This record gives sequence, C-alpha cells and structure tokens, in this order.
Amino acid sequence: MQWRRHVSGFAFSFVFVVSYFTNKFVLSVLKFTYPTLFQGWQTFIGAVLLLLFERLGWVEMSRITRSAALPWLPVSLLFVGNIYAGSRALSCIDIPYFFTLQNSSHVVSYIILRVFHREKMQRLKFVSVCLMLLSAINLPLFDPQFDHRGYLWAVGHLFCVGAYRVFQVHHRPSHLGDLEQQCINYLSSVLLLALAAHPTGDLEGALEFPSLQSHTFHCGCCASALLGFLLLLATVKLKSGLSFQHFEIWTFLSKVTAMSLSPFIFSMDIYAPAVTCVVVSHVGEALLVYSDREPQL
Repeated sequence: MQWRRHVSGFAFSFVFVVSYFTNKFVLSVLKFTYPTLFQGWQTFIGAVLLLLFERLGWVEMSRITRSAALPWLPVSLLFVGNIYAGSRALSCIDIPYFFTLQNSSHVVSYIILRVFHREKMQRLKFVSVCLMLLSAINLPLFDPQFDHRGYLWAVGHLFCVGAYRVFQVHHRPSHLGDLEQQCINYLSSVLLLALAAHPTGDLEGALEFPSLQSHTFHCGCCASALLGFLLLLATVKLKSGLSFQHFEIWTFLSKVTAMSLSPFIFSMDIYAPAVTCVVVSHVGEALLVYSDREPQL
C-alpha cells in the first residue's frame, strides 16, 4: 500500500512533535532552566544509547578515527551552541514563535553561501528567505509575552543552526555519516557542557531546584533524553528512505503540526499580528521547500 512508504515520515513527525513538547514542558512548565545540565543529560544519554545500539548491531556506524574526528570538532561547537542557546530560547518563547525565529537561520545560511561560496540563489528562494527574515524582525514587536533574553538566545540559536547547516551540506566529510557526526557531537557536548556547569552556576542552581525530587521532573527528563535519541534515529531513517526534498516536506509538516497543537497543550496569548508573522514565515519556508527540487541548500 502507498502509505507504507511514508511510515518513517509519520514516525519522524510524531517523535518530533512529542520531543519538542517534552522539552518545552521541562523548560517552561517545570522551569528547569539549567541548559548545561539539561542538554548535557540529553547528549550523554544519546551518546550512551548510540554506542550501545552500535555494539548490539542495531545501527551501523563506521569506526571514527582521530583524523576523521578532528576536522569535525569545530562544527561540534556549533552544535553545542545550537542546543544550548535553543534551550534558553525555548524556555522563554512559545513554540510557534520559536520556530518562526528558527526559520530565519536560512538567512544566515544564505549569507554564508553568498559571501564565501559565491553561490547564487533562485528568485523564489530569495523571496522565501526575505519573508522569513521580515517575519523574524517584526515578531518581537507583536509578541505579547516578549522576553528580550529569550530573543537574544534565539538569535544565537539561529546563527548556530544556519552555520551548522552550511557545514553539514557543503563541508561534510565523505567518511563521516549522520550517525558518526552525531556521535562526535554528543561526546563533544557532554565534555563541554560538563565543564561549563559550574562556571555558569547551573550546578548550584539545580541542586536547589524545588522539583528535583519530583517524579514528574524525573519522568520529563528521562523522556526528553530518550525522545532526542529516537528523533535522531527517525531522522536518519527518513533521510535514507526518501529524497532530500521529501525530508524537508516532512520536517515542515512536523513543525506546522507542533505549532498547531501547542496552544492546546501550553498556555499562550494569541495575538493576530504575531500569528501573521508566524504564518508569513512558514509560507516562506513552504516556498523554500517547493523551490528545493535539487538535493542542495
């Protein structure tokens, strides 16, 4: 049957939505705003499960040599910045607005490609990038729950996402697949976030966290780590079974699903101009997906 071809897409979409909702619940509802510990826990569990699955033969990974890992380490720093700043931003910003800001990472990718690679962009892609940029610029003016710290962290997040995308697509080592790259990212993140836990004050703050002994808190943290790993597996499976354009379509649909359901799960103020920014941004993303008929950025 036709729908069987898209089972991996539905699985990816489900894990994507539940993963973001779980992270938002821990960060905003439970107010566990200690990203070095939260993301360090997630990446530690991700690294352990990935290495365990590889040892059991449930996933295939090639041996990561030192010569292969060293060139990827600078990119891993972007990954750490991505998840750290993303956690800070998501704890303060509603999911629809978070994705609207995240979309403008395509602007960062476009500038890097334009400056360093002299790459020309199709007119339709240029229009889509402009729509996403204008939406992100105007959103802070209309967000009824505007938090300047959250938006500053969102700017750092989108810069890391945009730069990481360029490196992953245009400077990807031929001997490192998605799982090998993520394994290096996980291990680098665990080390860096562990070293940063004390200087940032997260360790001391977490020890005094009121819900530290809460069953709900423990379940939320465990679920977030497991879902992050499952999202990795679902992403790799989806990329291997479908074309690059179809992967973008499923990612877009997953984001739209998460944004549509989030007002029913989390408390948020609905303000028409802010919703307009969200809609325009994702119209721009839809145009970008439509124009991306070749497996390129």
